[in-house]
Order: sequence, then structure tokens, then C-alpha cells
Amino acid sequence: MLALAAIVMAEFTIPEEIGTNPRSLLLLIPLLVSIAVIYKATKVSRVSAGNFLKESALLFGSILVFMVITALALMAVARFVVG
Repeated sequence: MLALAAIVMAEFTIPEEIGTNPRSLLLLIPLLVSIAVIYKATKVSRVSAGNFLKESALLFGSILVFMVITALALMAVARFVVG
């Protein structure tokens, strides 16, 4: 049991390798979903299933659109600066 605990703790000392390819950006989707759901769960006064899902989906979409627009703007600036 102690050896298993040591192995689990050792896993947290090695950074997870996440590439810089477009496929690795798909890891943002579960992160965005969890941020939207947790934020809305703490901010909505009355939680009803329909309203909660609608509000969470709207927040998820707005964060995703903002991130895409920001990425495109940064890419345009980088291409302008680099040449």
C-alpha cells in the first residue's frame, strides 16, 4: 500500500507533456465545460435544470468564442511582426 502511494505521489512530480499541435487544443473543451458549470453553480440564485444548462452553455460558448478571437488576433499580430 505504501509503494502504491509513493507511485501516485511521484506521478505529480513529473510534468504532463502536452504538445503544441491543434489536436492538443481539444483538451481545452473539458476545461471550459468545467469552468462554466462550476461558475454558474456558484452564481445562479436558483438552480433549475433547464435554466442552469442554458446559462452554462451560454457561458461556455462565450468563453470559447472569446478564446478563438483572441487566438486569431494574436496569430495575426505574430504574422505581422515576424513577416
